[in-house]
Amino acid sequence: MANVKRVLVTGSGGAPSINFERSLRDSPEKFYLVGTDLKYYVHRSETEKTFIAPFADEQDYIEKMEKLIEREKIEFLHCQPDNEVSRVSRDRKKLNVRTFLPQHATVELCQDKFQSYRLWKKAGLKVPETTLISSPEELKKAFDELGEVWVRNITGAAGLGALPTTSFELAKAWIDHRDGWGRFTAAQKLTRDSVTWLSLWRDGELIVAQGRKRVAWEFANRSPAGVTGITGVAFTVADPVVDEIAQKAILALDRNPHGIFGVDLTYDKEHIPNPTEINIGRFFTTHYFFTKAGLNMPYIYVKLGFDEPVELPAKRINPLPAGLYWVRGMDVEPKLVTQKEVDDYDRNTL
Repeated sequence: MANVKRVLVTGSGGAPSINFERSLRDSPEKFYLVGTDLKYYVHRSETEKTFIAPFADEQDYIEKMEKLIEREKIEFLHCQPDNEVSRVSRDRKKLNVRTFLPQHATVELCQDKFQSYRLWKKAGLKVPETTLISSPEELKKAFDELGEVWVRNITGAAGLGALPTTSFELAKAWIDHRDGWGRFTAAQKLTRDSVTWLSLWRDGELIVAQGRKRVAWEFANRSPAGVTGITGVAFTVADPVVDEIAQKAILALDRNPHGIFGVDLTYDKEHIPNPTEINIGRFFTTHYFFTKAGLNMPYIYVKLGFDEPVELPAKRINPLPAGLYWVRGMDVEPKLVTQKEVDDYDRNTL
């Protein structure tokens, strides 16, 4: 398999990594993919080889990854789970392999939602008023000032620890139950409308970006926050306001962005998108949506990581047509649907 790039994908049996693997399969080049994941999940991986890996916070994680990289002659490493992004970012110099990550300080900053919020507010961006909650007294003050609040963990994906409520007693019990004092925030509750702006940067230059608006979360009725991290329906958007705010949010945290920056924004009651977090160093779960629509961001990302030329769309921001839908769920193949198909079915409603 001469001249075939060898890529290691962590969390390789999870939906985000599988979409990354499928994107590379759909690219103009052949790749030899090796995966790591936890027991059982390795069986879902779509790589040539898969190995059971330790948790990222285990002491020997880097040592074992180093041995695997050497044994499998890995040239490029991509991490999907946040905890592995953080660990590999911190210890990247110990690994003899290419990565395409921003500086580690940026990774730490983006993975801390409260610190991100403070810098966005300082930069003059519209953001939901947010307080770090270290005691019941601070929580009570947040309710007095904000009324209904959004309680959530300062780190983690898929709405980890999120709870919207008007009840101080419920919020206190929630934080008590999760041992979250000093690790949770209470924020002004915004609307249910949200948008994501996925972008690739190299040494401060924006390479390509695409907006996507979520219609619905899958299994939303099974989460107290109505947020599951599992997009059920989403569609492509091209909104200059979102484009501008997302770029300002990124540059407020890093003046020289490098790698993957996925900005999540939620609309307030004035319909202004407020940045709420940046998913750093990884793709959002449904990025295969963009690949199937004609924008293979994982392939562009890997080529950039190898310092090789790659064909880019003529339009760098929102190159995909607006109004392409991605409809997905558990144990079913996702479907790419046009706005016309959506409208045609609306007319056939019983």
